[in-house]
Amino acid sequence: MTGFPWLPPNHSAHGPVLDQMLGWVHWLMLALFVGWGAYFIYALFRFRKGKNPKASYTGFHNHKFSLFHESAVAIVEIILLVGFAFPLWAKVKTQPPPDESAAVHVHVVGEQFAWNIHYPGADGVFGRRDIKLVNSGNPLGLDRTDPAARDDVTTINQLHLPVNQMTLIQLSTKDVIHSFFLPVMRVKQDAIPGVQIPVWFEPVVAGKSEIACAQLCGLGHYRMRGFLEVHDADGYQKWMDAQVAEIPK
Repeated sequence: MTGFPWLPPNHSAHGPVLDQMLGWVHWLMLALFVGWGAYFIYALFRFRKGKNPKASYTGFHNHKFSLFHESAVAIVEIILLVGFAFPLWAKVKTQPPPDESAAVHVHVVGEQFAWNIHYPGADGVFGRRDIKLVNSGNPLGLDRTDPAARDDVTTINQLHLPVNQMTLIQLSTKDVIHSFFLPVMRVKQDAIPGVQIPVWFEPVVAGKSEIACAQLCGLGHYRMRGFLEVHDADGYQKWMDAQVAEIPK
């Protein structure tokens, strides 16, 4: 139950499981829609005025039929919640990736109205950031005098990642609540002021897609649009080398 035509294509390793869960929920909703629709049509004819000229105020006395169906729906919902949704949530959201050292580490900082991307560079260490250094040319306040920051790469609204490698994003925001949304990666996470939230996924398809803000964050919310490009291993390294070469010495 994956590959629904109304969903964006899936480019992440965990996407099929989420799509399958969504499929089960839609099948349940379809069954409820058909069932309640059929009962509604039945009630229109069964209790029409021509057959019941005098209204009855006592109602039904036997509730076994409705109790049986309501219990069946509740059991199915409990199975979906406990058997599928909770384990999936634990796997995707609460358990960190098994080998964080092999993951691509990125900081994503939202602001009105852009996504600021920060890579640690070849040394794998993020440089120091200082709020006093924040300006239009340095939105993250990166301190280039810090030895760890000399090879750091920063971009605005441009997220580049390698394919078939775990990505670990530390998500935060400079101002209001934003929502980091990668539809093709099946990733959506609110960015909360004062909190750094880990988000991890593994791209399995190379290509370009969009980054959206799924939370109304102000009058310029519609402009908060970024782009994700997933490269093969060589393409990602070439891009990173080109960015490092442009860093002022």
